[in-house]
Amino acid sequence: MHGPVSAAWLLVALCAATGAYCLLRMRSGVEEQRRSAGGEALMGFGMAAMAVPAAVFTPPGWAWPLYAAVFGAAALRALWAARSGPHHLHHMVGTAAMVYMSLVMAASPASPAAHHHPHIGAGVPLVTGALLLYFTGYVLLSGARLVPAAATTGGTSSVRWGDRPELARACRLSMGIGMVAMLLTM
Repeated sequence: MHGPVSAAWLLVALCAATGAYCLLRMRSGVEEQRRSAGGEALMGFGMAAMAVPAAVFTPPGWAWPLYAAVFGAAALRALWAARSGPHHLHHMVGTAAMVYMSLVMAASPASPAAHHHPHIGAGVPLVTGALLLYFTGYVLLSGARLVPAAATTGGTSSVRWGDRPELARACRLSMGIGMVAMLLTM
């Protein structure tokens, strides 16, 4: 992505840490949580790879279409899974945004594939703006949901790290923040 190198490395660290936690969540005893965590781990690691500063590593020309294909397949899987719950629609929007950003990066002037589509370098402002509005709203809503409710005085059952709902929400919030940051640099 374009932008300051230090901010890009912070984004890489945030997304990689989120992907690593999502891998930990895949060990959950709850099947739906495992499936959701797998898609979120793919998003986290994909965003981390995409955010590596171009000054450090410029992917070969075939990498961006490969990203688009992988996240396109993930978007179709999320669309299929949306039949069972609306949460999967957010996954579909996220993976579709990754497809969009991959295609924009493939057409950027720094990319070897840029000579094919020189007019697309900065993305389509309407699509970028719509995605920015969606993810900004998602971040604000997710952040509000993380505000702790009144503490309950129930028993002290130990909950595994992979099964903590507040950490899963924080994971999704950090990926939403990362998506906003990546879209702003386009």
